[in-house]
Amino acid sequence: MLDKLGGIAVQPEALTWLLTPRRFKAELLARIENAKHSIYLAALYLEDDEAGREVLQALMAAKANNPALDIKVLVDFHRARRGLIGHKGDSGNYLMYRQVMADALHPIDILGVPVKSREFMGVLHLKGFIIDDAVIFSGASLNNIYLQQQDKYRFDRYHLIESAELARSMRAMIQRFITSDPAVTSLTQAPHQEVLPSKADVRSFKLRLAEAHYEFAATTGGNRITPLVGLGRKKNRLNKVVLALVEESKEALFICTPYFNPPYILVRALAKHLRNGKRIDIVVGDKTANDFYIPPEQDFSTIGALPYMYEQSLRKFAKRQQWAIDNGQLNIHLWKHGNNSYHLKGISADGNKHLITGSNLNPRAWALDLENGLLLQDDSGCWQAHFEAEQAHILEHTQRLYHYSQVDTLQNYPAPVKKIMTRIRRLKADFLLRRIL
Repeated sequence: MLDKLGGIAVQPEALTWLLTPRRFKAELLARIENAKHSIYLAALYLEDDEAGREVLQALMAAKANNPALDIKVLVDFHRARRGLIGHKGDSGNYLMYRQVMADALHPIDILGVPVKSREFMGVLHLKGFIIDDAVIFSGASLNNIYLQQQDKYRFDRYHLIESAELARSMRAMIQRFITSDPAVTSLTQAPHQEVLPSKADVRSFKLRLAEAHYEFAATTGGNRITPLVGLGRKKNRLNKVVLALVEESKEALFICTPYFNPPYILVRALAKHLRNGKRIDIVVGDKTANDFYIPPEQDFSTIGALPYMYEQSLRKFAKRQQWAIDNGQLNIHLWKHGNNSYHLKGISADGNKHLITGSNLNPRAWALDLENGLLLQDDSGCWQAHFEAEQAHILEHTQRLYHYSQVDTLQNYPAPVKKIMTRIRRLKADFLLRRIL
């Protein structure tokens, strides 16, 4: 499947690895400042904090300097209209957007995309910062921690691709399937004039999004990049490519995921890969590097049980594949660096096929959220050393798991976590929760 998969021809020098959040931020702001004709930013959220406001002000300045500039910011509708988890009262990032645009001489489009009628049922997880003829691709959203505004950061992947055809294709998909849809609404409307999408439009939007795809001038040879988008299970091309990467790999896989909770079909494919004598390296965040982790000295809330649920999923997988860990076929690397968090996603197969994506490779991503990714096929081998250097950078703050017993059990967890997880097991709700978390 992958060898026959059409992609956009790119030159070896078209790809740059940015590696750090500070380099990512600097590149993003520089590209925004120097944009000539269009800026399309897609992320889960643009936060009302110092870094988020800096990005927004950069967009406003670019528009003021060039009023003809086509600027569109896409964020999840529900995420933008609520406050942070645990915050009460009328809050949400849309209040910042509204305030900034109220006095703007040249306003920009900030659009809320309601992938489903409720946030827990699915969100906009589309990624990509498309500026003129270049794409900066990362799983990062736009706020202090993702952009390392202070000392703390959330580690992600950051790639710059210079390709007019890729940028055009990604813009065209957004225009055709998202910005023109009646379910998509402006988040900068004045309160007394606000018009929200109808419930019927929001409910049916997922059916229209399921048809979304990228169109481009394709080649099946040489170094190429294939943009992929998917929503739901039936026609999800991104999911099919993930499976194909595992099933068609001849030697080794390098997998990054922040939360270890793969769909059952992917678990089976990974187990078969190991039984066939091939190698897998999995880099996953330690539970303390999870963005939902709550240190024991802080007040606990229910959402803080999530990292522990993911950790038990990892322990179960490691226990079943302990034989492969023992013989060196399976290497599980736990990432931890101070109080920073881990958000990397993607798969590399055999050193020549690389999927960069925002997908968490979990049941929610595979069935509920709108996800996308870029498959890079390196037929010439010119990118191999760069990806190996990126992998070494990723592994810098990891420790290898040598035995599943190194992963904590329920008995070692803090009392509030133990209470919640015991209740979940008693109600047999863990199967349902794994599908939506």
